[in-house]
Amino acid sequence: MRRAAPKLQPEKVDPGAPRNLITPAGNDAMRAELKKLRTIDRPIVVEAVSRAAANGDRSENGDYIYGKKRLREIDRRMRFLGKRLETAEVIDPRQQTNRTRVFFGATVTYVNDRDEEVTVTIVGQDEANMTAGSISWLSPVAKALMRASLGDEVRVRTPAGEDTLEILAISYPE
Repeated sequence: MRRAAPKLQPEKVDPGAPRNLITPAGNDAMRAELKKLRTIDRPIVVEAVSRAAANGDRSENGDYIYGKKRLREIDRRMRFLGKRLETAEVIDPRQQTNRTRVFFGATVTYVNDRDEEVTVTIVGQDEANMTAGSISWLSPVAKALMRASLGDEVRVRTPAGEDTLEILAISYPE
């Protein structure tokens, strides 16, 4: 007796999950990384694994074991990038009409309670890189800055304690 194939349910989207915002540059970078993994990195590793497998005993073949591990890492990263790109909402900060307030994609210069002047750009989760001055729009600092105007003081709770940030400059890419 044959059973009918189970009906595939559409993937459920968590309504409580944050939106996956991304800038056009971040979207392009993720797409480029996915393309490189698919067309360059993965074929090279597959070829190396094939050569190593041809050498015989795979249980003690370091090249084969390492190659298979690297292949799993590449496949995992490709799946991650594919899912993130699938749900990404590309927001172009150049299209922002209200440039007097802080919104997604803004570059903000502020001074904190310790008189440190900091410049950050508010970007998507996947493109955040504090060493490059990019913070996620979901970070406490970005949330505190959102919708603020030039000269406003906002309070933010950080792991180091509460801090007051005074906005010195707001800019958007041209």
